[in-house]
Amino acid sequence: MSKVQDSAPESSPARVRPPRGRRAGPGRPEGTSNVRDQILDAAELEFANLGYAGTSLRNVADRAEVTQALISYYFGSKHGLFEEVFLRRGRKIADERMERLEALRRTATPPAVRDIVYAFLMPALAMRETEGGRTFMRLQARLHTEPPEISYKLRNEAYDASTRIFAAALKEALPHLSERDVYWRMTLMIGAYLYAFSDTHRLEELAPGICNPGDPDEIITEISSFVSAGMLAPVPEPARAPGRGKRG
Repeated sequence: MSKVQDSAPESSPARVRPPRGRRAGPGRPEGTSNVRDQILDAAELEFANLGYAGTSLRNVADRAEVTQALISYYFGSKHGLFEEVFLRRGRKIADERMERLEALRRTATPPAVRDIVYAFLMPALAMRETEGGRTFMRLQARLHTEPPEISYKLRNEAYDASTRIFAAALKEALPHLSERDVYWRMTLMIGAYLYAFSDTHRLEELAPGICNPGDPDEIITEISSFVSAGMLAPVPEPARAPGRGKRG
C-alpha cells in the first residue's frame, strides 16, 4: 500500500473532482480524511456486491465521485484498496472483542462460556446496525470464497491474534474439551454468525412473520444460546461414515 505523502506533486493528476464551476487547486486534495473514507465506503459496497474479481477501480471511482488517479494515490492498487477496506472494520471488531474479554476477566475467572461467546459475537452484531457495517458483514462472508492469496493474509492479519486468545479463554472455561475440540467449535461458531449476520433473508423466506433476524436482541439471544450449547456439549464419539465397517 502506498504511503500518503505530506503533499502530492503539483503536477499529479490525482485530485478530487471539483464541484461544477470551481477548479481544484494543486497539491494534496482538500478534506483528505473525508475523501479516503468516501473511497473506502464506495469500494466496500462494490467488493461486497461483486467480489474482488468483479470490482473495477473505474466503478469505485464513479461511485465515490473521484478520479481513478486519486484512488491510486491513496491505495496504490486494487489489492491495496481491498486490504484497506477489509482491515478498517475487521481490526475494529477484533479490538472490541478483546476489550469485552478483558472486561469479563476483571469480574470472573474464568468467565462463563456464554459470556465469552457473547463477547465474541457482539462487536460484529453492533457493527451490523449501521449501513456500512451490514455491507462489511456481506464482504466478510464473501471473503471466504476469494482466492487464498487474497483472503488468507487479510483474515490472519485482522483476526488470528484475538481468535487464539478467545480459544484459550474457552479452553480454560471448558476443561473437558481438547484444544482440537475448541478450535472446531469456534470455527462452527464463526460460520454460524457469518451466515446469520449477512442479510441473506433466508429466515424470513422460510418463516415469514415468525422470526425477525433484523431484531438485534432476538438474533443475539438465539445465536448465543445455540453456540453456547454447542460449546458445552460433551465430546462426541468418533463418527463413522454410513456403511463403513459393514460386510456383505
